[in-house]
Amino acid sequence: MFDQILCIDDDPIALMLCKKVITKAEFSKEIITAQNGEEALSYFNSLKYNTKPTDLNTKKPRLIFLDLNMPVMGGWEFLDHFSTPNYSDFNTTNIIILSSTIDPEDLEKAKNYPMILDFLSKPITLQMLEYIKNKMSI
Repeated sequence: MFDQILCIDDDPIALMLCKKVITKAEFSKEIITAQNGEEALSYFNSLKYNTKPTDLNTKKPRLIFLDLNMPVMGGWEFLDHFSTPNYSDFNTTNIIILSSTIDPEDLEKAKNYPMILDFLSKPITLQMLEYIKNKMSI
């Protein structure tokens, strides 16, 4: 079980479903949500600047579920920022893209980001969580 994960999605129903499935599967103790990439980056900035370096490993999410199409800042833009040296403290955080459309171009683009563990189709399911557990050897 993860201590903490982050779900980034602009759809409140998708976030609610994500929380319910993750809670039912006992996949994570804490589920943090953000409605777009900018909100998620703000969360990481607050962790970076308000957490002692020795506590950062226990406070940062181990996994992010990321939607691609969101207003304000979408998933690709979030990834472009998150993969810069400014966020190097979080480079052990794995990301699962959770999207409603699986475009072959997006699948190719995802290969450019080493922190992306997988690209899955919405909605999240118990089977997906089991698959992720096995993939990450939890």
